Amino acid sequence: MQLTRAADYAVRVTMHLATLGPQEHASRSVLAAATGAPESFLSKILQSLARAGLVVSRRGGEGGFTILPRGRSASLLEVIEAIDGPISLNVCLAEGAACDNQPWCAAHLVWVQAQRAMLDILSSAKIAELSTRAVARKAGAKDAARAAQSAPGRAQTTTRILDRATSGTPRPRPRVKRS
Repeated sequence: MQLTRAADYAVRVTMHLATLGPQEHASRSVLAAATGAPESFLSKILQSLARAGLVVSRRGGEGGFTILPRGRSASLLEVIEAIDGPISLNVCLAEGAACDNQPWCAAHLVWVQAQRAMLDILSSAKIAELSTRAVARKAGAKDAARAAQSAPGRAQTTTRILDRATSGTPRPRPRVKRS
């Protein structure tokens, strides 16, 4: 089972919207830039999220998309299923599916356990918690970059090394003392 691109973008969009304040909204183009999703593809995803009651859209100059309280408290499972429908690791586990091999299939119990574990993990991962972690990680990355730039001499030395490595000119050979 592989997550569809649409479900992946839906998770990214809901997490991005959850980083905004309750009354803040984002346009489709801002969401596309923030998530790396093509704008045209994002329209369909946002419609599905709105139908599921996770986000709401407003038209006009002050329009855009806002995450609803239900969207903030949603699990990854809810977001994914809003886009792709129920998740099933194997055909024999799909709702209403009947598998003739089930009574004797040794793998069926493994599929059931794996399905249960996957659904439990996706159910426990909440959009609000993940968006808080994402904000903290971005802040930490920015702080690390600032610290590297402010270290005396380190940034300049790194820049010179990178410049030489990417310029295509040979590096100067170290001098060797001969006796």
